[in-house]
Amino acid sequence: MPTLAALVTVALCVTAGNWQRGRMHEKQALADALAAADRLAPVPLPARAIDWSAWRYRRVVAHGRYDAAGQFLVDNRVHQGRVGYDVVTPLGLPDGRWLLVDRGFVPAGRDRAVLPDAPVPPAEVTVEGRIEVPARGFVLGNPQPQGALWPHLDPERYAERSGRPVLPVYLQASGGDAGAGLARDWPAPDLGTQMHLGYMVQWYVFASMAAGLWLFFAWRRWRRT
Repeated sequence: MPTLAALVTVALCVTAGNWQRGRMHEKQALADALAAADRLAPVPLPARAIDWSAWRYRRVVAHGRYDAAGQFLVDNRVHQGRVGYDVVTPLGLPDGRWLLVDRGFVPAGRDRAVLPDAPVPPAEVTVEGRIEVPARGFVLGNPQPQGALWPHLDPERYAERSGRPVLPVYLQASGGDAGAGLARDWPAPDLGTQMHLGYMVQWYVFASMAAGLWLFFAWRRWRRT
C-alpha cells in the first residue's frame, strides 16, 4: 500500500507539473507574439471579417468619426496609483462598421457621482492603436451598465444595446487622436508566465519528495531485514 500510494502521488504531481509547463509555454508563445506584433509597422484596419484572434496586439490605423453620444466610461481602472476610468468611444468606419476605441485613462474626481468629461474631436480622425480581444470569462454577478458607466469593456454587449454592427475587438489608442489629455501608456499584459513556472517547480518538488520518502523508508526496511 505505501508503494502504491507513492506511485499515485508521484504520477499526479508529475502530471500537474507537466500541465503547468504546457501552460507556461503557451503563455510564453503569446508573449513572443505580442513582442513580434509590436515591432511591426501599423497597417490599415482589415475591411472584412477575419479571424481576429490572429490580429491580437497588432498595431493598426483606423479612419472615421467618433460618436460622442455613444461614449462610455469603464469603471475601476487604476493608473499610477490613481483610480479612474477608461474612456471608450465608438468610431464609425467608412464602410458602416463600428469600432470601440479605448482612448485612454481619466482620473476620477472627488465626487464619484460626477463623471469626468472627455471631449470628442468633432471632425474625422485617424486613430492608431493596438487591437485587443476582450477576455471571455465568468463575471461575478454579471453587473449591468449604469448609463454611461460600464463595469467592463464588452463589444458584444455594446452591439446588442446599440443595434450597430460593432467589431468584436477594440482598439487601445496610442496616437492620431489628440486624446483630450487622456493617459495612454498602456502596460504590457501580465500573462502569468512566471506564475506557471512557480507552480511547475512546486509540483515537481512534491513528486521528488514523495519519491524520496518512499526510497528512504524502503531503505530502512531493507536494512532491518
